[in-house]
Amino acid sequence: MTSRPPSPCKQICALDARSSVCTSCGRTLGEIAEWERATASRQHEIVRRSSARMGSRTSHPA
Repeated sequence: MTSRPPSPCKQICALDARSSVCTSCGRTLGEIAEWERATASRQHEIVRRSSARMGSRTSHPA
């Protein structure tokens, strides 16, 4: 059994209007809404994707 990862939420919610991605944690609005009911493996996937988004935000400023 896979353990659940901690939520990437930083309690500083701010959605980017163009992408609907939180500028604090990197999750999409859909991923935020899904988090509580997601399986552990899906939560790990969300964490990987949100980390990648945050990495690309800092690597490629708008």
